[in-house]
Amino acid sequence: GPEGSSVELTVQTRPEIKHLALTLCEGPGSEKNYPKISYIKLTSFNQKASGIETAKIWLEKGVIVYICDNHGVRYLYDTDGSSAIAASEPLAVLVNMGTASASEILTGALKDNKRAVLFGEPTYGKGKIQSVFQLSDGSGLAVTVAHYETPAHNDSNKVGVIPDHPLPNSFPKDDDSFCGCLQDPASACYDEFYYLIYVLRNKYLILVLNYMCLFLILIFSGY
Repeated sequence: GPEGSSVELTVQTRPEIKHLALTLCEGPGSEKNYPKISYIKLTSFNQKASGIETAKIWLEKGVIVYICDNHGVRYLYDTDGSSAIAASEPLAVLVNMGTASASEILTGALKDNKRAVLFGEPTYGKGKIQSVFQLSDGSGLAVTVAHYETPAHNDSNKVGVIPDHPLPNSFPKDDDSFCGCLQDPASACYDEFYYLIYVLRNKYLILVLNYMCLFLILIFSGY
């Protein structure tokens, strides 16, 4: 669809059908011979399950995340590769302090399985699993019952997943400024962003994880 249009995407994985609401925008990418960028914003999806299912697309096999309590590992989510679609394509992941919940699970899985190279800043560090109990006076009590650990048994709570390489400070910190960066050649981050894409375009697909869920996928010509 054209820039700014809304698109509903239906995804079927085995018996489950998911509906995703998308908004499309496109950066110019032509004035300095930069590659053309397509920008897809995923506005909503289930948190933990989507992070695990998305990891299965990229991983041939391996552990995705451990669920642990004070007795050790309670449960693990892994993949045997049967759901893999892009298990061998080189992959770079851009993360920041807004990368949390589902996207943080995905980031940890891709890094610890050596499936992707991470760029950006440490992720949010949301690793607790809590249950909420309603009290007789109508209030609620949140109790931490477990926590997530990455495949390498790293507890990311309050620490986050550490990227392999930092990005310049001028890089956009939220989705609005990110899209604005793509569209405005005069913005401070425009040249830096497109230079990064220019350097990586013949080596990597690029996945951008930000703000509590997976919300950006960049697909560019020249790959």
